[in-house]
Amino acid sequence: EISRCQLVPDHSSGSMHVISWFVALAMASQLQGHSLPRMSRNVVRQPFSARLRAAVPTRRVDCKATMAPGDLVLVTGSTGGVGQLVVANLVSKGYRVRAVTRDAEKGKALFGSSDPNLEVVVADQRHAETLEPYMEGVDGVVSCSGTTAFPSARWEGDNGPEMTDKVGLHNLIDAAVKHKDSIKRFLLVSSTGVVRRKQFPFLIMDAFGVLSYKKMSEEYLEGSGLPFTILRPGRLTDGPYTSYDLNTLLKATSGSRKNVELAKEDSLNGEMSRITLAEAVAQAIQLPCTEGNTFSMMSREGNGPGAETESWEKLYKTCV
Repeated sequence: EISRCQLVPDHSSGSMHVISWFVALAMASQLQGHSLPRMSRNVVRQPFSARLRAAVPTRRVDCKATMAPGDLVLVTGSTGGVGQLVVANLVSKGYRVRAVTRDAEKGKALFGSSDPNLEVVVADQRHAETLEPYMEGVDGVVSCSGTTAFPSARWEGDNGPEMTDKVGLHNLIDAAVKHKDSIKRFLLVSSTGVVRRKQFPFLIMDAFGVLSYKKMSEEYLEGSGLPFTILRPGRLTDGPYTSYDLNTLLKATSGSRKNVELAKEDSLNGEMSRITLAEAVAQAIQLPCTEGNTFSMMSREGNGPGAETESWEKLYKTCV
């Protein structure tokens, strides 16, 4: 029997979520040229940490943590739709963050350069030698890297699923293994459907191998000897907000779908809010109960754990 875990009952329709997922994916592959409107740049920009503290309330962590504020977390895919929210969330909680990007100007434009707890560095996961200089002193790694399931403009420059979800991730894991004595947690943001990739409708999404390569990287991480956590979210909603000032971004909400459903197995269908996923990442790296475990997760109607560590701990523990 498949174990399912949630805070309140699920009243969503799984089959409709799966159908809408692939309709949205097909539409997305045709709409790569579209983006969200840009916010005005004619504003006085405060230091990054000041904007974060103003936007996100601080929470006291009472449970015994694997990682803790002040630790250094390396985040890849940091300027993407999930990555930027993860960076913002971690900095707001007091972590030091080393945000990895291939585009220095994009990183500086998004995050700024005046915050002492945020370091933007340039590296390319597809080239292992570029990662090594930035692993020194790292306490944790969060991988938010990814690409589109179907051919799109994002594939240009050899950025397809194999290079992004297999080669690049294997390089990142190898780099972390070299520093395994100091790495407290390696968290991988993967995807739902990786186990069901040969079943309809997931076989459509895996037409170019994206789910297969993600599963290979999950297994590579599991066999690496690193303390790991793997999250498998559904189709991502709420964003991406890559054109927005982060102060505004962190005030964004996931509407009425704040509840979170978890499962041990790759058994859930539906959508996952990027905002909630970023919080799930930040909570998971500091909770001992998530180490060595994989969680499928979806957003559902109703109130969820929010930013309360005790609520997240309770939720995660129901699925370990």
